[in-house]
Amino acid sequence: MKKKFTALLLTLCILFGCIVPVFADQTSVADMTETEELAVDENMIYSQEAQAVEFTQQIKAKSAVLMDADSGKVLLALNENEAVYPASVTKIMSLLLICEAIDSGKIALGDSVTVSETAASRGGSQIWLEPGETMTVNDLLKATAVYSANDACTALGEHIAGSDEAFVQQMNEKAAQLGMTNTTFENCTGLDDTASNHLTTAYDVALMSQALLQYPFITDYTTIWMDTLRNGETEIVNTNKLIRFYNGATGLKTGTTEKAGCCVSASATRNGLNLIAVVMGSENSSDRFESAKSMLNWGFANYENYTPVLDDSLITEVAVLHGKERSIRPVFAEDVKGVLLKKGTSESVTQKVELVSEIEAPVEKGQQLGTLTVFAAEEVIAEIPLVADKEVEKLGFFSSLWLLLCSLGKEKAE
Repeated sequence: MKKKFTALLLTLCILFGCIVPVFADQTSVADMTETEELAVDENMIYSQEAQAVEFTQQIKAKSAVLMDADSGKVLLALNENEAVYPASVTKIMSLLLICEAIDSGKIALGDSVTVSETAASRGGSQIWLEPGETMTVNDLLKATAVYSANDACTALGEHIAGSDEAFVQQMNEKAAQLGMTNTTFENCTGLDDTASNHLTTAYDVALMSQALLQYPFITDYTTIWMDTLRNGETEIVNTNKLIRFYNGATGLKTGTTEKAGCCVSASATRNGLNLIAVVMGSENSSDRFESAKSMLNWGFANYENYTPVLDDSLITEVAVLHGKERSIRPVFAEDVKGVLLKKGTSESVTQKVELVSEIEAPVEKGQQLGTLTVFAAEEVIAEIPLVADKEVEKLGFFSSLWLLLCSLGKEKAE
C-alpha cells in the first residue's frame, strides 16, 4: 500500500508540475495587478537590455517605435519607416491643429460650433451629430480625443479651416513642417475605405505625437476614461484601454480599420521620463496594447530622466556693455526639460558651461548667453541653452554722460 501511495503521490506531483506552468503562461498581463505586471515585464526586459533589436522583433505589429518625448530620440524601432494605413491614429494630427488653434486664440473652448451636413455624414465611430446641431469646441474635442468620433473631428476641422478640404491641407502642411516625410493625409479622421494614399509610418506618428504633447492641456482630454456629453445623454468611453490599466498613461490615440489593423500611439510618464510607444498594424487589439506596454516598460526599465543643475561653481555673471545694469545671470530657458540617461550611468555624468564674456545692451529676456553641455562618460548627451533671466535696457545719452562724470569725479577724489 505504501508503494502504491508513493507512486500515486509521485504521479500527482509530476502532473501538477506540468500543469501549473501551463496555467501561468496563459495568465494575461491584463489580469495581473499593476505591481505584478511591471515586475514580470522588467525581469524579461533587463535580461534583454543589450539586445534591443531582438526585443523589438517580439512586438506583434507591422511596425513600431519607442521615442523619448522630450528629446525625440528613438529608443526602439521596428520597420519604423514602412508606409502603413494609420486609421484613427490620424486624429493625432487633427488634435495637434486643434490645440494650436486654441493656444493661439483662433478658437476658444467655449465657442459654439454648428454641425454641417458633411460632418454629420461621417461614418465609423461617431456621437451621431445632426446637421444644424450645435456643440462647444470643448465637447467636440472631448468626443474626438476620448471616443475618436469622426463627426466631431470633422466639425472641428471645418470650424478651424472653413472646410474639410482646407483642414486636410493644413494637416499635410503641418506634417511637412514636422519632418514627416513619409506621410500623406486624405482626410482628418483616418477612414480609409475609399482612401488609397492615406499613409504614414510609425516614426512619423511618433513625431506628431511628440508635437501634440507640447500642449499639456491635451492630456486633460486624453486621460479621461469615461464621461458624458449632451447633459449626460451621451456616454463616451476612452478607446485607449491603457488609460485605465497602465500606470502613468497620458494618452494618446488608438485606431482600427481592416486596412490598418489595430494601431495605437501610447504615451506615458514616470518619474519625469516621458515616452511614446507607437504600434502599427497589429492583428488584434490585445496585441497592440500588450506590445505598447512592453515597449514602455522596456523604456522605463532602461532609461531615466536626469535633471541638470546650475550652481555657483559653474556659473558666472555675464558683463553687459552700455546697459542700465552691469551684469546679468544666465539661467535655463523656461521650456528646458530633463535629459535622457541610461540607467546605471548617472555617476559618470559631468557638466560643462561655456558663456560669452560680455554682451552689448540692450539684452532681451531669454537671449542666449551660452551653453551647458552634459556628458555621460565622454559622450555628449545634451546641449542646453543658457539665457538671460531678464531684460536689460541700453543706457541713453544723458545716462551714459552722467555715469562718465560720476566715474571721473570718483577718480579725482581718489
